[in-house]
Amino acid sequence: MQKRHLLAGLISLALVATSCTEKASTSLELAYEVDPMIGTDWVGNTYPGAAVPFGMIQLSPDNGLPGWDRISGYYYPDSTIAGFSHTHLSGTGAGDMYDISFMPTIAPVLTAEPPLGVHAKFSHDHEEAHAGYYSVLLEPYNIRAELTSTPRVGVQRYTFNQASDSACITLDLHKAMNWDRCTDSRIDVLALDELQGYRYSDGWARDQRLFFYTKLSRPADSISLEQIRIKDEAKEKYGYIAKLHYRVRAGEKIVITTALSGVDGEGAKRNHHAEAKDFDFDRYHREARSVWNTRLGRITISGATPQQRRTLYTSIYHAHLCPTLYSDVDGRYLGADRQIHELPEGHRHYSTFSLWDTYRAAHPLYNIIAPEDNRDMVQSMIDFGRQNQGHLPVWNMFASETDMMIGYHSVPVIVEAILKGVYTPTDAKLLTSLLRSTAERWDYRGLGDYQALGYVPADKHEESLSKTLEYTYDDAAIAAWGKHIGDSTLYNDYKRRAGYYANLWDQRTGFFRPRLSDGTFKEGFDPFEYSKDVTESNAYQYLMSVQHDVDGLIERIGGAEGLAKRLDEFFGSDTPKHIELPIFSTGMIGQYAHGNEPGHHVIFLYNKVKQPWRTAELTRQVCQNLYTDKPNGLCGNEDCGQMSAWYVFASMGFYPIDPVQGQYELTAPLWSESRIKLPNGKVFTITTKGLSEQKRYIKSVSINGQPHKKSYITYKQIMSGASINLEMTEERGICWYD
Repeated sequence: MQKRHLLAGLISLALVATSCTEKASTSLELAYEVDPMIGTDWVGNTYPGAAVPFGMIQLSPDNGLPGWDRISGYYYPDSTIAGFSHTHLSGTGAGDMYDISFMPTIAPVLTAEPPLGVHAKFSHDHEEAHAGYYSVLLEPYNIRAELTSTPRVGVQRYTFNQASDSACITLDLHKAMNWDRCTDSRIDVLALDELQGYRYSDGWARDQRLFFYTKLSRPADSISLEQIRIKDEAKEKYGYIAKLHYRVRAGEKIVITTALSGVDGEGAKRNHHAEAKDFDFDRYHREARSVWNTRLGRITISGATPQQRRTLYTSIYHAHLCPTLYSDVDGRYLGADRQIHELPEGHRHYSTFSLWDTYRAAHPLYNIIAPEDNRDMVQSMIDFGRQNQGHLPVWNMFASETDMMIGYHSVPVIVEAILKGVYTPTDAKLLTSLLRSTAERWDYRGLGDYQALGYVPADKHEESLSKTLEYTYDDAAIAAWGKHIGDSTLYNDYKRRAGYYANLWDQRTGFFRPRLSDGTFKEGFDPFEYSKDVTESNAYQYLMSVQHDVDGLIERIGGAEGLAKRLDEFFGSDTPKHIELPIFSTGMIGQYAHGNEPGHHVIFLYNKVKQPWRTAELTRQVCQNLYTDKPNGLCGNEDCGQMSAWYVFASMGFYPIDPVQGQYELTAPLWSESRIKLPNGKVFTITTKGLSEQKRYIKSVSINGQPHKKSYITYKQIMSGASINLEMTEERGICWYD
């Protein structure tokens, strides 16, 4: 891998040195600090292809094989590529997308039994990727494929390094992998250099509809179409495949520009005309890099190694791949009611909200470094709720609700943005109605029993323990909204509901425990067990899931001393031999699973019991051991930016236990200095004095030159451009705050 990084760097520098259009040294471009290969091996499930921040396009290679490891389409240990498709999911653990797939070949063509089919071989030695760009040499065809993108247009450049009378570029709308299947499609050949059509599919995104418009820099010599009848459809539906036939010269380049739309073919065509007027691949590449340089440059650091810089800037990059743009240049988008809606000028509609994960750190990060984007994201959630029978999104994408995971975590994302002044609702009554209708559904995932009993009963619903605790967190956010608008009834009702977590507290075992409809606790309780009562975790990993009421948790668990003891136990307890760890329990430190999201805040609870040195030790351990600049550098699913957003926060030395409260617990950072360029023109700075591997503990804190005696800083302080100075020490056991 070091060899590959060196090779990529030398190639990039050589290109800059020899091109009259490339003026800046790549050493000055943060886009080249990003390695999209990070997370493509092991359990990260990321994709390496080209995208711009929060773009509609995720143009990336697909290995052509299904399975968990290839859930994003690409798995680093593989050696085949079967197409370059325009939509992908970043580390979700769910196999969908892979829409509008192109594949160049030269006869004789490598083929295999489905699902792989037509494919190429490749080597990582001939592969390069950075923010906004991907390139690979396809063998045995000797074709160099390069990918870049605009927000709504994917741009491909194929260089045919040898002459051939049998070159072919295949557009396959029938191809599908994992959960995705084509339900209908069409390709219209408008001219030998112009294609238009659509692909409808079903999978995780239900009734997904995607329209495309493609232009070719060189007309095909001929185009042949194939229609494959789709089984199990009541009406005649077809999967379309177009083969674009060429005679090519050695060194000839063909550029393909493909625009997408969730609305209609005319929308795709307008997107294309607005963003891809010509075939200047190098210009689109420069523009994509420029966008990434600006976005990545909102955070700058000092005191990092080259490997750490790659890890950090790739984390910032990953945190900006989702949510994804879902409105056209004219403001139109397909709503959850399957109707076409139009946005006011200057606004964007977004999709792909992995809210069970991203409410914890990703959206809080956006509220600091990308509030203009998060404002539109919040409006998108509200619009989705308005169009979805009054129900705010749980995990939505492409105008559909997947109902993946639990809780209704769009609520804390919305309320957090409001309380921080990022978003101002135009209709407070409408928002209150949406919040209530989302939380007061009677027939949705145990909410009826939750409201009647004060908990979700384990004998009637799976994941009952997790659902109860996560509903209470979301309810606390609704209470915060009620307080904000002065609605005492709403505040009191939801403050009471936010306390329902206590109904599952079992004082005898010292755990939250599944409870039955008759009020008794479920027998056979084992806190180490991964049972149907807990979502992707065990009772240990949900023990601290009361982010909204840490004081209440401390009271029940035996005071600060009791919580400190339980935290030590939590991070120090090995999994018994009779327990088989599931696939999502990775990055383990005792019972802490950093590869999964429910415990991401727990390390910072040591601050609450006046043991900040333990927070410092554990954050450093996680940052240094569980995040690297290698393809297997993520210890869990990326989950649309949450895994990476955690690293961005923790490496800089602060993290929100409860984002709605607007407080960020301080800890020892990895960097000697971190600077955040805020959208308001100010700069927030964290500077350390004496930081080293030995001096890893905070001795004292000052803000703007004044002593600071709290374990946390606030959103207001961050956005004011505060200057925080941390004096470091190697002495363990110092608590700098009251």
